[in-house]
Amino acid sequence: MGLFDMFKKKEAPSAPVAPANIDAQAGADVLCAPVSGKVIAMSDVPDPVFSGEILGKGCAVWPEGDIVYAPVNGKVTVTMGHAVGIMSDSGVEVLVHVGVDTVNLQGKGFTGYVKQGDQVVAGQPVLKMDRAVIAEAGYKDCVVLAVSNSAEFEAVELAVEPETTVAAGSVVVKVTRK
Repeated sequence: MGLFDMFKKKEAPSAPVAPANIDAQAGADVLCAPVSGKVIAMSDVPDPVFSGEILGKGCAVWPEGDIVYAPVNGKVTVTMGHAVGIMSDSGVEVLVHVGVDTVNLQGKGFTGYVKQGDQVVAGQPVLKMDRAVIAEAGYKDCVVLAVSNSAEFEAVELAVEPETTVAAGSVVVKVTRK
């Protein structure tokens, strides 16, 4: 190391490289599954805030994998390590929340692929979860899909039967406008 090397600007760490997008059945009034797995009704989410639909109507999926995909085309409104908020191009506010009480992990076990202000398309990876870290902490890893502005719609309902196993990118929630 030369005398002046200590004054060189350090390179910023590179952003994590996201996996490839998947095909998704995007539409103005539908939400796609953010992960592959078994769909459960919102009332069955093991968290009273979600099961009581305080943060909106929707569903959850018990994941089979570790990559979480955007359920809609839209703009990222918030990222919190374990969760991503997206305003869809059609005005549906979507919260994708990984796990129950995972906020307590303070980002440990999560890799984000998007930031606030990014435009995303349905089927685009938004984050990766380390399911082992979540389990070791004693938390559940269900991926909740909530429509935060549910009151603005006539209905927000499942497009598949509860307990159905779905592929990431397939339609799981439909929104009916007033």
